[in-house]
Amino acid sequence: MSDEMLYNAAADLLERNLNAGRGENTAFIDSNGSYNYADVAQRANRVANMLASRSIEPEQRLVLCMSDTIDLVAAFLGAIKAGIVPVPVNTRLTEKDYAYIVDDSRATGLILSEDLLPAFTGCVEASRLKTVLISGTDAGKHELLSVAMSTAADTFETAPTRRDDMCFWLYTSGTTGMPKGAVHLQGSIIETVDLYATPTLGIDESDVVYSAAKLFFAYGLGNGLSFPMAAGATTVLLEGMPTPDAVGGILANYGVTLFFGVPTLYGMLLASDSLPEEGHHKLRLCVSAGEALPGELLRRWKERTGADILDGLGSTEMLHIFLTNHQGDIRANSSGKAVPGYALRLVDDDGARVDDGELGHLEVAGPTSAIMYWNQREKSRDTFKGQWTRTGDKYTIDGEGYYIYGGRSDDMMKVGGIYVSPFEVEGALLEHDAVQEAAVVAHPDQDDLIKPKAFIVTAAGHGGSEALADELQSFVREKLADYKYPRWVEFRDELPKTATGKIQRFKLRA
Repeated sequence: MSDEMLYNAAADLLERNLNAGRGENTAFIDSNGSYNYADVAQRANRVANMLASRSIEPEQRLVLCMSDTIDLVAAFLGAIKAGIVPVPVNTRLTEKDYAYIVDDSRATGLILSEDLLPAFTGCVEASRLKTVLISGTDAGKHELLSVAMSTAADTFETAPTRRDDMCFWLYTSGTTGMPKGAVHLQGSIIETVDLYATPTLGIDESDVVYSAAKLFFAYGLGNGLSFPMAAGATTVLLEGMPTPDAVGGILANYGVTLFFGVPTLYGMLLASDSLPEEGHHKLRLCVSAGEALPGELLRRWKERTGADILDGLGSTEMLHIFLTNHQGDIRANSSGKAVPGYALRLVDDDGARVDDGELGHLEVAGPTSAIMYWNQREKSRDTFKGQWTRTGDKYTIDGEGYYIYGGRSDDMMKVGGIYVSPFEVEGALLEHDAVQEAAVVAHPDQDDLIKPKAFIVTAAGHGGSEALADELQSFVREKLADYKYPRWVEFRDELPKTATGKIQRFKLRA
């Protein structure tokens, strides 16, 4: 294979900074310190050597369930450099979810933050894993990542990968609640940089970046790793939850110039005393994605901070934002226009184009699309239609070409930027003895942000009450990731159904 045919995403991100003389520039800051680009490259090489020494081979999967620290960055880049396929996963899932992902991905390696080890105990013992490493200070009966890296060489010859080779997977929730592994290619990361980050954000090495979205999200991976690394910028990592106090402190104290959030967080910051006012921060631009941004939040943020928010739409399948507002062209309550390099179309249920002003299913074509869902042929065929990828969102186009969000094509909802399946929440509710029937729908809160709402028909011998509503909320939180629980519970004598007995959720949303 000629050198011209070879491409490795991790090597590109690392070597472009070393070759540009940015080795001593700060790349990442986490709770333990700061790390320059030369240090990040050495750490990635140590991971690559360490994984190879444990007989994890190219194209085998390495599940990463880790907090946002330098260890996650090194593990992700090191795996890719070795031709191994990293699979970053949500740190807020359940033991059942993790067991499914480890099994479905056929992972041979696993790296965890130490506080997440209890959720993996069962699947570690029952899986085909060759190695389990722990990021932190207490590995239990396993091995510390830091110890394993300490004996590995800090140089590594990049695996001979190509642009169309598998690079990494990202799992996204499905309508059944079972995650789907979206398979991404080596060339896709830099395409998101060239198509979106550079022309839309104007990111360069002077920027300091903070993303509230974690690195295991497609949105966060671009914001907090590939975009700043491609430009030689600095990224601030937050290990814990992005609370208003934590985020406000980062914006005020680290000189952040680019901030990436979701509408729910923007609303929380505006409601807090932690948000630095105009003149007390260095923000030049903010970005929102994950769910539609209400125009009122856009207005209030600009008024309070002086900074613009670019609202946009991306997806796990497309890796990052492909539809966005632009600097100097921001339309409130709109997702903007297509990012140059992507094509968009709106179609009806049969795949025919709809007229301007009519609601249609949004499909996107572009070079960053995943190639499939692993082990999910039918779902892959439903989503990836030749060059077009079905987003699952409905939109209209106004008279000036701006895209206006019109809801989901299915019953899925986005809560704080994360997909939630109503079927999964309903299933958890039905496990409670007091519940005979349950239906869960999307419902707006006071800021017009979407949260789950449950409609319940109680079982015989039980009556609806505030106490039971509280009990059901706690019950769901014990069974599912905490962001999935219903924020409201309403009791009904019966649920609206079709003649065949299917629940008519659209009537409950009215």
